[in-house]
Amino acid sequence: MDHLTDRTAGPVPSGPGPAGMVWIAGGTFRMGSDDHYPEEAPAHPVTVDGFWIDPRPVTNAEFGKFVRATGHVTVAEQPADPARYPGARPELLAAASTVFRSPGRPVPLTDPYRWWTYVPGADWRHPDGPGSSVRRKPDHPVVHVAWSDVVAYAAWAGKQVPTEAEWEYAARGGLDGAEFAWGDELTPDGRWMANTWQGDFPAHNTGEDGYTGTAPVGRYPANGYGLYDMIGNVWEWTGDWYQAHGEISHACCTVENPRGGREDRSVDRHDRARVPRRVMKGGSHLCAPNYCRRYRPAARMAQPVDTSTSHLGFRLIARPT
Repeated sequence: MDHLTDRTAGPVPSGPGPAGMVWIAGGTFRMGSDDHYPEEAPAHPVTVDGFWIDPRPVTNAEFGKFVRATGHVTVAEQPADPARYPGARPELLAAASTVFRSPGRPVPLTDPYRWWTYVPGADWRHPDGPGSSVRRKPDHPVVHVAWSDVVAYAAWAGKQVPTEAEWEYAARGGLDGAEFAWGDELTPDGRWMANTWQGDFPAHNTGEDGYTGTAPVGRYPANGYGLYDMIGNVWEWTGDWYQAHGEISHACCTVENPRGGREDRSVDRHDRARVPRRVMKGGSHLCAPNYCRRYRPAARMAQPVDTSTSHLGFRLIARPT
């Protein structure tokens, strides 16, 4: 089955673009999916203008350069403000971030706290907590970045965070309606196309794709637009507030350049705070057939803006002026 995207909308900019970035001509595509998780539906036509995009997620080395230049301290490296989280236990206010730790045995998949742990001392430099380091992982995607960290990096780099529509359009690589970024088979001819989980999640990852954690960026085939790691490896932040597709789609017509949505606020399970959420896309090395089949361009999840994790990073775009 051929999946073709209309890439005729919008002019091609004259002159060279930002160094190292890939130009994505504007066009119309079918955003979302009616065949998987309910938050992806309904699939609906969307038009986006052209933009440049980083071919890979931001790496530890690149983020380190930003930190050295600006002195930026990430959210995970700062103790939480007690005023924002009334009633929180003191240990939950320490500088910390959320880390995946396999229980090493089958557990009920209804309770993610069986494999997610709030680890004091976990941050972008120490992705698995104290004692871990990114020193030998300069080309891995940076993780443990909250929304404000991404915004600060984007301002320093002179770029923008993609909208959900821009991100999904780029991830599809010109294959409009395809299930994956490379077609309709997860492993065409037995080839692993992205860094995902093989085996019984969360007990055991067999690592058949070559990695059991994050992988260096660019180790898997690029999509049709020459972009790497749009699927798997790490989830990626987008600039949109999380809301149902049904609130932004229109049966009568194509939505043009949807951006932002409305700020959504959710209550965490301990009712400590109301936390606005943005959309993250692409899935990660923790996505598995028996639990999270979100290694697809249409997949989406809500991420609290104040929360960082060991499987969430970002890439940036630049829009013509």
